[in-house]
This record gives sequence, structure tokens and C-alpha cells, in this order.
Amino acid sequence: MSSILVIDDHDTMRDGVAQTLMRQGHAVATAKSGEEGVAAFNKSRFDCVITDLRMSGMDGVAVVKALRAKDPDAVVLVMTAFGTVETAVSAMREGAYDFIEKPIKPDLLKASVERALELTRLKRETVLLRARNEALEADAAGKTGGSLEILGQSEPMQKLNAAIARVAQTDATVLIHGESGTGKELVARAIHENSPRKDKPFIAVHCAALAETLLESELFGHEKGAFTGAIRRKLGRFELADGGTLFLDEVGEIPLSMQAKLLRVLQQKEIQRVGGEETVVVDVRLISATHRNLKAEVAKGSFREDLFYRLHIVPLELPALRERPGDITVLAQHFADKHGPRIRRGGLKFSPAALEVLGRHPWPGNVRELENAVEQALVFAEGDEIQVAELPAFLQGAKPATAAAPASGLAVPEGPIDLNQVLEDLERQLIARAFEKAKGVKTETARLLGIKTSALYYKLQKYGFIAADEPQSGSGGT
Repeated sequence: MSSILVIDDHDTMRDGVAQTLMRQGHAVATAKSGEEGVAAFNKSRFDCVITDLRMSGMDGVAVVKALRAKDPDAVVLVMTAFGTVETAVSAMREGAYDFIEKPIKPDLLKASVERALELTRLKRETVLLRARNEALEADAAGKTGGSLEILGQSEPMQKLNAAIARVAQTDATVLIHGESGTGKELVARAIHENSPRKDKPFIAVHCAALAETLLESELFGHEKGAFTGAIRRKLGRFELADGGTLFLDEVGEIPLSMQAKLLRVLQQKEIQRVGGEETVVVDVRLISATHRNLKAEVAKGSFREDLFYRLHIVPLELPALRERPGDITVLAQHFADKHGPRIRRGGLKFSPAALEVLGRHPWPGNVRELENAVEQALVFAEGDEIQVAELPAFLQGAKPATAAAPASGLAVPEGPIDLNQVLEDLERQLIARAFEKAKGVKTETARLLGIKTSALYYKLQKYGFIAADEPQSGSGGT
């Protein structure tokens, strides 16, 4: 559950946005004016702030400026119905993350807030990693003072961190490849934060989450009247990232027609908004990521070869967690330290037996799955150490039931049980084992489980094996 502050001097709008967010499981506080919102922010820590642009007294631009002065890492969304594009852009220049157009559509609000909350999470993790690096700086021969590394002590991660440090000092285009949950966006942010562009915007676009028509408008922007619903000019992500870094996540999902337009931008360093004739020159460092084998997609004809070579200037491969088991202990403790204070379970360590159990699991959902498991263990931990019995059931070595096993073979514990939780844990364990056996191929996983691929996607997302916005694709790994 995340904490969100909504600032709007219009009662109906403010309460409507708050109710929508609360139905999505967030803790929401509200403020009736910019001044009241800034005062609330100064007293409490919020994961995200949403403010109207046009308000009596302190307007949205002033609110953004005040919040960012208090906390440079504050993530602020602005709502606008009356402000011009220039007003919204001025708010973003003061540090706003994004703007939402009124009338507010719940689905678009949810998507914008989820992206903002992910940014908050990554920023906080970056702070923790930077502090860790600074503490080790005296012993880290050859490292410069401001370096940011991705957590991990294994040889693959040492090589990755060294590659990040080298590539960050250049403007070379980078293609990051790795399974879902390995931290591709975190690597992209690390490159940006260590680059000469670190004081300019880092803009992320999740290509798989947008339809082709929306993706074009999102990347290049559009002019007023370009299509139904285009009631004003909108700047695209390339323009908003000018001078900084643009991160295209799941670039392998971009349709062929859009690939040609993206290639032109990379070649010409200029864009045209949808419905416009004006050419806009942009200075953007491009980093892209995919879980697909793009060479294979080129061979199949679903990805342009010329675009592949434009993106593939510097390839970075992120190892799956199962390929670096030595990092599991470090990561598990990092996530315990990260989430413990939030749920009032700070300072907990893992027992040796619990660490051994964590080290044996293949983690098909990679670092994201490990983080989810640690957070769940924190909730149920009772002592000063997290024990094996307090880990999620799918990690505790229980053998899954099979069709041939009689009902009498299941041991029923004494006392009350949560049947739904037991069944969910069993389902998760079966899916994890099938996913591992199928080597991450989703169609084969679905076949082994005897369910439809669409049902498998729902369950993989439900249990955190893949991202919630990952598109359905039958043959790829996560």
C-alpha cells in the first residue's frame, strides 16, 4: 500500500480522485489548497503527490517548486484542464514527473500513478545503493566517488557494474537484455545517474503497455486536432527527455510500422508530432530493454534488422537470479532492510536455515519474486530472526499434491487454517516448478499445467513472476 497526497481546491474533483485511488488500495490524504498541501507534505512522507495546476492562491507550478525544494526526489503528478501546454511544461521543468489531463479517466490515472510509484521505489533504492557504495568507497580500489552500482557481489554483477561505469561516460545507445524481474530499468537509471546527463530528465516508456496509436503519440507527441480527443498539443517523450535519457522498456514489442518511425528519429535526431509538419530537433541518449531475442525476431521478420543494429551499439546482458545464487543472501537482507521499517519490522535478519532455503529456490520471477517473498516473510516474522517457517509456503519444501495422490495423503495441521492461502501457496509452487521445467517458455508451462496461456499469464502476474504490464506472448521467456 502506497501513501498519496491529492491537492485540489475543487471538492468534487479532489474527492473523486481520492476515492479512485483508495479503491486501488492506496492510503490517500487530501488538501484543499496548495498551501495546505505543502504543509501536509512537510509533516509526512508521501510516495506520490497529485496536484491541480490552476488553483487560487498557490498554483500547481508553485506547489511543485516548493515540494521539490523540500525533497528533490519528490514525485509529483499535475492535473490540468485549464492550463496551456506551456503551463504543464513549466511544471515539469520545476520537477513534475508527468501531467494528467482532465476529465480524469480512472484507467489512465491508475497507469500514471503506478509509473510514478515505481519511480519512487527506484529512487529510494538508488539512495540505499549509493549509500552502500559510499561506505565501501575506501576499500573499492579504482572507483570514483559518485559511482552507483547494482547490488550484487557475484562475478557477473561485478562485470555488469564495471560495464555500467564505462558506458555511462559515453552517449552510446545501449540495449539491455534480461528476463522479467532482473532489474532492467534500474540498470538504465544507473547508467543515467552516472552520466553527464544526470541533471537532465530520465524518461521511461513501457512500450508493451501501449497500443500502436497511443505509442506514437506517447513517443512523438501530437498536435491539437490530430485525432479524435486531441483537444490540445501534447509533447512526446522524446521532447520531454531532451538533453537527458529516454528508456524504452520492452522495445521488442513495438509494431513494425512504428519501428520505421523510431529508426528515422535515431538517424535524423529529430521528430514530428502526430498531425504536425514542424520538425523538432532532439538531443536524447537512448537506452532500450527487452526480454526477447531480437536477433531471432529479425530472422522471423518481426523486427527490423537496421533498427536492431541501431539499438545494439552496446549490449548489456542481465543475469537471471538463478545464475548468481551467491547474491541471494545480500539481496534478501537488502530487501528486509528496505521494507522492514515500513511495516514496523526493522532490523530483522535471516536465520542460517532460512538463507539456505532461499538459496535453493530457482527464482523464476528473479529479483522481483525474491523481493515479494522477503516482504511476505517480514509480515509473519515474530522474533529477531526470520525463520524457515515464516517464509512463504512455496519455499518451505512442501511436496505439491498430484492427481495420483489420495486425499488421505494430505496432512491437516491442528487448529484453524486459511484454506485459501494454503491453496494459493500450493498453486504458486506448482506454477514455479512448471515454469522452471519449461525454461521460462510460457506456452510449454501452460501445457504442463493443463491450462490456457491466457490463464497462465494472469497467474504469473498474480504471483509476481512477471510484471503486471507484460504483454501476452506465447514463446518468449520472462
